[in-house]
Amino acid sequence: MPPESLWIPVTIWAAFAQTLRNAAQRSLTEALGTLGATLVRFLYGLPFAALWLWLVHAAGGLEIPAPTLRFGAWVVIGAVAQIVATALLLRVMAERNFALGVAYSKTEIIQVAVFGLVFIGDPVSAVAAIAIVLGTLGVLLLSPADKARPWRALLAGWTSRTALIGLGSGAAFALSAVGYRGAALALDGAPFLVAAAFTLLVAQTIQTVLLGGWLAVRSPAVIGRVFRAWRPSLFAGFMGAAASAGWFTAMAIEPVAHVRTLGLVELVFSAIVSRRFFRERMTRREWAGMLLLVAGVVIITLKR
Repeated sequence: MPPESLWIPVTIWAAFAQTLRNAAQRSLTEALGTLGATLVRFLYGLPFAALWLWLVHAAGGLEIPAPTLRFGAWVVIGAVAQIVATALLLRVMAERNFALGVAYSKTEIIQVAVFGLVFIGDPVSAVAAIAIVLGTLGVLLLSPADKARPWRALLAGWTSRTALIGLGSGAAFALSAVGYRGAALALDGAPFLVAAAFTLLVAQTIQTVLLGGWLAVRSPAVIGRVFRAWRPSLFAGFMGAAASAGWFTAMAIEPVAHVRTLGLVELVFSAIVSRRFFRERMTRREWAGMLLLVAGVVIITLKR
């Protein structure tokens, strides 16, 4: 497979690994709280990120790149934006009409295409734009603010406080993804595999220090619970690092809007799990959303 096409299986792997990570984190949230479970993703993923960089360096014979000021700026933007995005999403969930805010946060894919074009010059072709719009519409139908009137609720409520926080969360997630791609591209001359692995390790270190430090000051008891839950946390950390390694590698090869659009295949995996293991049936609206999502995924995959 040519290197320029490698992003497709790598993205699918990242989406699959993220599905497993989410399941593992969900089981930890009750004991550790949302922020504690989020810290698990960074803290326990850090050793695996370091191991991945070492394997790329030792087994692949690739030199670890020297960080530049431009790389540092982009990776800090990506790491901090991801924490802000998570915090805003948690804030949305605390709002009375959280479903509306969550729906608006799903506009991340459109926002990431705009940010990628503006900040790092990633092109958005007409075909890619169609795939992005179809994927976004599919996601909105799968998780509507109002199941009875999904489009009316979305259009009527866009100026509400909850919707604006949701848009802010989507924008921060989009900026985070663009930041990580910008960081990998800033390592001029470094092969994409080692550039992605190095970016991942630095980003997770920053996030562990920032979020861990904040919790140590504000909620030190959570830190103790995180360390005591090390056994189940190791799997969540491993799958989180595996998913992130996939995302970072794919984004080092391909424009981030394409990667995030194909990454919607994660929702297909989730639907299969729900139907297979929980015997949950999909409504006509959900089937329509899934078809739009799959159409977007197929178009972005075959765009060449």
